[in-house]
Amino acid sequence: MANTRKSTKRAKQAIKRQDRNIQVKSATRSAVKAAVTSLSSKDEKASHAAYTAAVKALSKAASKGAIPKARAARKIGRLTRMIKKSAPAVLAAK
Repeated sequence: MANTRKSTKRAKQAIKRQDRNIQVKSATRSAVKAAVTSLSSKDEKASHAAYTAAVKALSKAASKGAIPKARAARKIGRLTRMIKKSAPAVLAAK
């Protein structure tokens, strides 16, 4: 338990940050999952939109500090490699 006003405030801030990070991580996982599942649908427009949303979500989460920058880069790279392998026309549409 916090003993001073300063430590009480820091504890409250940590809880707020933790809640926000949980939301950001959840949204990121959902976006990545949607991008991976959209590849099996063979719909290039949907795949491109889902891929773009996933990359944006990962970059945003990394910039906010919710996930490490290296983890976001690794996941973006793996997602890009997966899309290039299964549907190369999706990235050509950029």
